[in-house]
Amino acid sequence: MTRAGKNILFRTLLIGPALMAITVFMIVPLGLMAYISFRGRDYSGGVLWDQFTVEAYVRLFFERELDGTLALNFNYMYIILRSVWLSFLTMVISLAVGLPVAMFMATRDAKWKAVLVFMVTLPFWTNLLVRNYAWILLLRDHGIINSALLWLGIISEPLPLLHNSFAVAVGLTYSFLPFMVLPIYASLEKMDFRLVEASFDLYANRWQTIKRVILPLAYPGIVAGCVLVFVPALGAYITPELLGGGKTLMIGNLIGFQFGAARNWPFGAALGLFLLALVLTSLWLYARRYRGEMEGSQ
Repeated sequence: MTRAGKNILFRTLLIGPALMAITVFMIVPLGLMAYISFRGRDYSGGVLWDQFTVEAYVRLFFERELDGTLALNFNYMYIILRSVWLSFLTMVISLAVGLPVAMFMATRDAKWKAVLVFMVTLPFWTNLLVRNYAWILLLRDHGIINSALLWLGIISEPLPLLHNSFAVAVGLTYSFLPFMVLPIYASLEKMDFRLVEASFDLYANRWQTIKRVILPLAYPGIVAGCVLVFVPALGAYITPELLGGGKTLMIGNLIGFQFGAARNWPFGAALGLFLLALVLTSLWLYARRYRGEMEGSQ
């Protein structure tokens, strides 16, 4: 065997396991989901494998009347738009809170940095289900927050803090905030803070220093944090299920309902592919904007 052939064989052996894992655990399931989305629904549960139809995709935007005609139905699109809005709101709040926290962590001494990183990652030591139940205890009508406000005389009756979009946004922000803090901290921790001192020596105020020095250097971490928060929040299931109380459905809950109680597998598969398309579109937009701004800064 020639040297070039040996190199090709060696590279194939190196990437072979990864390609096999991607094929088995990603490509094949996605292909099966796409195939199911174009099959007919078996009303007793399951799929009519011999029936090809696009009914699942039509149902995203329309519903059939008793006479078989189509009528616009925005119920599912409303749930999808709510999912996008809550995910975007979670990303914005996480950025507003995470950026100052990451800056504070990056400016501490080395011995305190490890402690602060440990405190940020500490919630991951507890199951997500338990953490969401803890928020139920905090936000319910007779929970800790309402009880404290009633005792202080600030309110006369409990505030509706649970089973609404507010509760879901709070739960999502709490769940994914570390994914915003850590990438920004990783960018700022490597920053040469003599640049900040130089900006002050050049008579820049704090806002100018943040805008012209800190934010450009933290931009890669900000982009990574936004992606890591927005994408998983878009498909969240547990937090909307518990804190939304069935009143604030997101697309993840809708998919689970179709595969569970509704027993409409084709429509659930179509929703899953639609969610995948949203995620890929979001990643593409972030990558395009990040690449454009990086090229503009060079």
